[in-house]
Amino acid sequence: MNEINRVLDVIIIGAGQAGLASAWQLQQHGLNILILDEQKRPGGNWRNYYDSLELFSPASYSSLPGLAFPGTPGHYPARDEVVLYLEDYAARFRLPIRQNTRVTQVQQSGHGFELWSADGQLFRAKALIVASGAFSRPYIPAIPGLDGFRGNSLHSAEYQNVERFRGQRVVVIGAANSAVQIAYELAKVADTTLATREAIRFVPQRILGIDFHAWLKWTGLEKTRWLSDQSTPVLDDGTYRKALKAGQLQRKPMFTTVSPTGVVWADGRSEAIDSLVFATGFRPNIPFLAGLPLLDDQGQVLQHQGLARHVPGLFFVGLPRQRNFASATLRGVGPDVAHLVPHVLRHLEMPLPVSIALPRR
Repeated sequence: MNEINRVLDVIIIGAGQAGLASAWQLQQHGLNILILDEQKRPGGNWRNYYDSLELFSPASYSSLPGLAFPGTPGHYPARDEVVLYLEDYAARFRLPIRQNTRVTQVQQSGHGFELWSADGQLFRAKALIVASGAFSRPYIPAIPGLDGFRGNSLHSAEYQNVERFRGQRVVVIGAANSAVQIAYELAKVADTTLATREAIRFVPQRILGIDFHAWLKWTGLEKTRWLSDQSTPVLDDGTYRKALKAGQLQRKPMFTTVSPTGVVWADGRSEAIDSLVFATGFRPNIPFLAGLPLLDDQGQVLQHQGLARHVPGLFFVGLPRQRNFASATLRGVGPDVAHLVPHVLRHLEMPLPVSIALPRR
């Protein structure tokens, strides 16, 4: 076993937006840190999202701390722009990242934490920040008959573009922005229906010419959990509602069961379906924490605003609604890390800078 003898101040798991923002913030305080990341390059899973993905927030509301997102402030960045931005962020600030290192186990020790990687390496740290995201754990609800479906069934995490669906009968499951965006582009090449448990809720992308996120900031609603950072309700410039109204894209109440060849709708009618695409969200990717007291009976992470309730020195960044609706977004992770920094310093028994007041737990 290749063992790292020194004990680091903080290890960060994940080099996506949450991990990079965490490293930048901790660097400002001179901490000895290391990011462990299972990907080949920094940026998390952004490069694995579907080809046409576009941010729901403009560039001016899509920055990590210390570096503005490039380009016109009002434009909505595409997937590949985000990938380049995150790679540049890691390189510009020389963030210490060990790529191709998948953490498989974490346990508490007398000096903090011990972490083992898939290739047998051991790492030690006084504190641990988990910023591993959720893309690697797509969620598909249990639906009667789904296991016996002989068509094509996949999660949006596997979806790339429309090519494999041309001429098919497709049902997209979900009511958030990704579901609507995927269904809209599939409808151009396939007979497509959105299946949702309730009516799709839309809000204007721009109100009086000003982006929705600016209104949230001005009203203070961005500091609440009123919205979901999984993009519900759906932000729309009118394109999606027009498509639904014109019949280019259908919406139906969620089907009740799946047959080998299709679905049974809520009204009892059966229909043959070629492909089911589940845009039904994700769950926190934390299997390596299985040995720690971190989950309640419903599988929810026992944390408060990023602080693990029963594990001192363990912190989270990037969980959905961790502190507010933006917690799992590019612009949300920076403020969430800033909130945690005083707690990290206190755990390390380091003096707080004069400019930092310890927030309430």
